[in-house]
Amino acid sequence: MMSYAAGLGTGLSLIVAIGAQNAFVLKQGLIRHHIFWVCLFCALSDALLILLGVNGIARIGSAAPWLLVGLRWAGAAFLVWYGARSFRAAWQGGGALRPEGGAASLPRTLAVVAALTWLNPHVWLDTVVLVGAISAQWPRPGVFGLGAVTGSFLFFFALGYGARLLAPVFARPRAWQVLEVLIGIVMWTIAAALIAE
Repeated sequence: MMSYAAGLGTGLSLIVAIGAQNAFVLKQGLIRHHIFWVCLFCALSDALLILLGVNGIARIGSAAPWLLVGLRWAGAAFLVWYGARSFRAAWQGGGALRPEGGAASLPRTLAVVAALTWLNPHVWLDTVVLVGAISAQWPRPGVFGLGAVTGSFLFFFALGYGARLLAPVFARPRAWQVLEVLIGIVMWTIAAALIAE
């Protein structure tokens, strides 16, 4: 249960960072168009990448244990950088979300979200490398991965369908600043935990 809870928490904390993919899901939720399919696509893509990371890192780790140490330090460095980036964005001032434009067809919408998901190196770093490396630190990496997959499904569907409730909040730049500070704190906390091991 601890491995599952850790995976759930890690998955949620890594995915909550507002990047291109999450902003797109949020926008689709705000305009209320193709929400289910966009959320399902993102969650299934995340699940596939998490499973690849958890299984791949476990096999590689048994063959080359030094690689896990390197990945742990690389993951910690990435999280420190990512957290600093969030703090910098908060310092510079957040931009309000302004969903503009009409709604596209389902195939076009899925093509856009596919590009935002699969062509984004941060998605690969977070889900394959980082979650995979963190999962190797737990006694049951597969259960950790299942927790991270659950976090992805919860997050994407909550973001997509909950977006309309957030519209008034994220119309103000201050809300984005607060969110960026919280993201920075979470990233640095995870980095500190990786360094301390």
